[in-house]
Amino acid sequence: MAAPKMAPRNQGAPDFKKFLHPAMARNYGRWVDHAQIKPGVYKHIAESGEELFTVRAGSPRTLSVYKVREICDIADRYCEGHLRFTTRNSLEFLTTEEANIEPMIDEIENKLGMPVGGTGRSFSNIAHTQGWLHCNLPGTDAAGAVKAIMDVLFEEFKMDDLPQRLKISSSCCQINCGTHSDISVILQHHHPPKPDYEMITQCELPKVVGICPVAAIRPSRKSGRDSVEVVEEKCMYCGACHGQCPGLEIRDAETDTLAIWVGGKSANTRGGPSFMKLATFGLPNNPPRWPEVSDAVRKIVDAWKEGAHEFERVGEWIERIGWKNFFDLTGFEFTKYHIDSYRFARTTFNISSQARR
Repeated sequence: MAAPKMAPRNQGAPDFKKFLHPAMARNYGRWVDHAQIKPGVYKHIAESGEELFTVRAGSPRTLSVYKVREICDIADRYCEGHLRFTTRNSLEFLTTEEANIEPMIDEIENKLGMPVGGTGRSFSNIAHTQGWLHCNLPGTDAAGAVKAIMDVLFEEFKMDDLPQRLKISSSCCQINCGTHSDISVILQHHHPPKPDYEMITQCELPKVVGICPVAAIRPSRKSGRDSVEVVEEKCMYCGACHGQCPGLEIRDAETDTLAIWVGGKSANTRGGPSFMKLATFGLPNNPPRWPEVSDAVRKIVDAWKEGAHEFERVGEWIERIGWKNFFDLTGFEFTKYHIDSYRFARTTFNISSQARR
């Protein structure tokens, strides 16, 4: 008896090996060396002696169908139909033919309009959150601020002359999905959420209470119905509750500002991973170009380039010269808000009984 025909099973992540460039699949786990042969171009060498060249280009992340087709045309001509997007939204074109590198760079820069670079001791593409296009709680447009910063740091992306690699991220809410980076642009709210009790009745209240990291949201009754209330003296304005329940609106076009944090690092190299610390805050949420943010990032990069030792990341440079000198060199004002004295922080923000359960 024939086995019954099953419906396609496509849940979960697919087997990534099916999508590797043929040279990567042939030499999987058997690479012995790699080198950057010029800014934006890597060469990997396998045990078999086969070479694979990678050309990296900075993409704007949000792409039209027409642009994607142009990208795929280049991949078909030079890369056996394969390319990859990195976690920072860079494009990597892979080829086994060294002669393909220069024609491919010419098409990437002149037809696609994308710069080639972002490797070695350069400024890599900016990691950022969804912004106004997709996010459900954006206070600013992270993608727009990224475009403005990329324009300011365009030469640093194409060159290989920084003290060390430079990673920047941008987040459109205070939860910071953009992750830790050498320099990070993060939205700041400045007041607790304003409850809309009619809308709150449509939310899953246990989740709304449980998601608050400092137990500032607690159950209550309003007009005879189950609801929540905000303990304002505990609230740290993170906006996590707003992501869970739109009835707790925290965004405010009149008061929201942007802050810049520095010194974050995820890698285990040299001094190990590190958290970011506040550099400056209160920058205007000023679309479409956010010039105040770009100016502040430029000051940090210039001071770091001028004073850092070879291979020092931004945080390592600041720790060596001292925070007083960092503020002197960048011109940022040091205030009481740079001191972490939040009395409800304790050892972790997960002090809600619901979160600990």
